[in-house]
Amino acid sequence: METVRRWVQVLSTLLVNGSWDFPVTRSIYQGPLKVLCAPGLNCYSCPAATTSCPIGALQQLFGGLRFAMESGQFYFGLYVAGFMGVMGGVLGRAVCGWLCPFGLIQDLLHKIPSRKGGIPRGLRYLKYGFLLFFVILFPLLILDQFGAGEPWFCKYICPAGTLTAGLPLLLMQPSLRQAVGLLFLNKFIIMVMFIAWSIYASRPFCRTTCPLGAFYALFTKVRLVKLRLDASRCTNCKACHQVCPMGVKFNESPDDAECITCLACMNQACKFNAISLEIGGMPVGGQAPAPAPNKTALRQ
Repeated sequence: METVRRWVQVLSTLLVNGSWDFPVTRSIYQGPLKVLCAPGLNCYSCPAATTSCPIGALQQLFGGLRFAMESGQFYFGLYVAGFMGVMGGVLGRAVCGWLCPFGLIQDLLHKIPSRKGGIPRGLRYLKYGFLLFFVILFPLLILDQFGAGEPWFCKYICPAGTLTAGLPLLLMQPSLRQAVGLLFLNKFIIMVMFIAWSIYASRPFCRTTCPLGAFYALFTKVRLVKLRLDASRCTNCKACHQVCPMGVKFNESPDDAECITCLACMNQACKFNAISLEIGGMPVGGQAPAPAPNKTALRQ
């Protein structure tokens, strides 16, 4: 199943980055597909991107909201919020595990041989702050002289944008290098930090900083696609702890907001069929039923 997930990640990345004529055009794709949002974090300014980043689009929505209201233009782009809501309600953070290009990049970086470590659990809450302040409040409340807000997260933080958009554009358009200043240097340092961190720890950006992951996490308890724990079969062997790329202790918190439904716990760890995949409450693709374990014997 891990091989299937990796292929889905690759195909999803290629699907939303299908403009392969950028080495010739040396510009960003601006075709009709650009009005669509990608389900995962995929920078609008990436030369190969054929779709838009939902977080970037959401910032633009809030950044232009006050200007639109003051000018009597009540067009708020609810498509963006609606699209993200549908994806969250159906898949939740499974988007992060299966469809996000930057999630794939982190997964591949973590495969580089090195000493591995964890991430303090308390850092998981930082991404909700990035969602609230950098994606919603700052673009909405801090306005320029024309009454418009800035895409704060994209402009000042996002390492995915620096890696897949900023650096390629500097290579293709030498004239842009003259405009490189402290802002780009700051983002470059953030990008290098997350690249190095991804080698050492699994998915640090997803777990600590990504506002899109924070948004999808809000749907954890109501999403249609989710993993379910059968407590009667669980022996608390903690094997699921060892394989989770997000640090989830599934037997202790089966509705953990960090779960990206990668299925590693179900397919690679659990020997007692205590974990199953459900869609709308109906089990799908489960393993053949196994006899319930003798928990008393196992403890002995």
